[in-house]
Amino acid sequence: MPDKQLLHLVIGGELKSLEGAPEFKDLAKVDLVGAFPTYQDARRAWLAKAQQTVDNAHMRYFIIHAHKLLDPHGDDDHTH
Repeated sequence: MPDKQLLHLVIGGELKSLEGAPEFKDLAKVDLVGAFPTYQDARRAWLAKAQQTVDNAHMRYFIIHAHKLLDPHGDDDHTH
């Protein structure tokens, strides 16, 4: 049986504030970097974007484990 497909999304944008839970300043300007099959691939994309925007403290990028949202009762991802 093949391994279960995993889905990691990398998104980012300018935050309203650096305090509290992250909230984007403008959802229309959220940067959907892409979808990646492994955490390692997603982390490479996240790191590249984070380095490109290092001069703007309000710009933040995140890795979302979308496979956990799609199947919240599935097995945990132990690949990282």
